Amino acid sequence: MAIISSGGTAAPAPRGLRSGAAPERLVDPTAAVEEPPVREDGLRPRRLDDYIGQSELKQVLRIAVEATRRREEALDHVLLYGPPGLGKTTMALVLAEELGVRCRITSAPALERPRDIVGLLVNLQPREVLFIDEIHRLNRVAEEILYPAMEDFRLDLTVGKGTTARTRSLEVAPFTLVGATTRAGSLSSPLRDRFGLIQRLEFYGQDDLEAIVQRAAGLLQLALQPCAAREVARRCRGTPRIANRLLRRVRDVAAVGGHGRIDAALVDQALSLHRVDGRGLDASDRRLLALMLEAYGGGPVGLETLAAGLGEDPATLEAVVEPYLLQLGFLQRTPRGRIVTAAGRAHLDAAGALVA
Repeated sequence: MAIISSGGTAAPAPRGLRSGAAPERLVDPTAAVEEPPVREDGLRPRRLDDYIGQSELKQVLRIAVEATRRREEALDHVLLYGPPGLGKTTMALVLAEELGVRCRITSAPALERPRDIVGLLVNLQPREVLFIDEIHRLNRVAEEILYPAMEDFRLDLTVGKGTTARTRSLEVAPFTLVGATTRAGSLSSPLRDRFGLIQRLEFYGQDDLEAIVQRAAGLLQLALQPCAAREVARRCRGTPRIANRLLRRVRDVAAVGGHGRIDAALVDQALSLHRVDGRGLDASDRRLLALMLEAYGGGPVGLETLAAGLGEDPATLEAVVEPYLLQLGFLQRTPRGRIVTAAGRAHLDAAGALVA
C-alpha cells in the first residue's frame, strides 16, 4: 500500500489550538511537529490483526471490508470521530492496506480552493481511499463538490461565467472517503448523512495501552520490563499517541544513561524530567488546579478569570487543558464556574504541588 500526501499548495493549518507561541506539551494528544500525520510511522500497525484495542470498531470494519472484497466494490464512506490521538489516521491506513489500495491523505484546511478537491478526486484510481483529516473544517464549496462525488461518483463543474455558464458532469472512479474529526457535531447534516459507516473511537483501557507500549518497545528495540510498560500506560491519558511519545522520551534517558533494560524506576525518572506525574498530569494541569485552590478556594471560578491568572488563551485552556481533568473527575464545570473536586485536591496534595 502506498501513502500519498495530497492537497493544495497551502500547508495544513495547525492541529488543535496551537495558535500562539505556547510550547508543545508532552501529553498533548494532538500531533506534534515531529509527528506529521502523513508520515508512515514505523510504530503504526498495518493490518487489523495488529491494531490493538477498539474491538467493536474493528469488528464492524472487518465485516465491511470482507463484504466489499466479495462484491469487488469500493468500501462505503467511513466517518471516524473521537478525541485526538486515538488512531483515526492509523485506521484509515489500515483500511487501505486491508483493501490492497493506496491511501491519499490530506486535511480539510489544505482544501481551500475548488481545484484542490477536484484535483484530488479526478486523480483517484478505482477503490482507492481518500483520507480527509479535520473534515469538520471543510468549506462550503468543497462540501458541495463532495456531495455528488460521494453519492454518484460524479463531479458537477460549472464552466464559464454569467450567461455563458454551463454545468458539466465528470465521472470519477469509485472511491472510499474516510473522514476524521474530533467534533462530529460540527459536520453539516448533508455531509454526515453521506457516510455509510459512522464510528466513534473510544479511550483505551490499561491492558490495551500496556500491549501498545510493549509492541512499540519491540519495534524500537527496547528491553522494557512489564512494570515499565504499565507505568507508561498509566501516564498516557488513555491515548496511544501520547504513550508512544512518552516511550520515546524514556528511550532518550535510557540511551544517555546507558541503561540496557528499562524498569518502572527509569520510566518515573524520565517522565519526572518532563513533569508528567503518575496520573498523566503535567505542569499546566497542576498550575490550573493549584491556582483554583490557592487563589479561589477551589471555586467556583470563571474561565476568563482562570485564563487571565494563568496567562493562557481561554479557548486553549478549555480545549486543551481542561478535558483530561474533567475526565479524571478532578474538575467540574457548573453554571457558576469551574470547581476543583475532592479527588483533584487529594491528587495535588499527594503530588506536593499545593503550597500550604
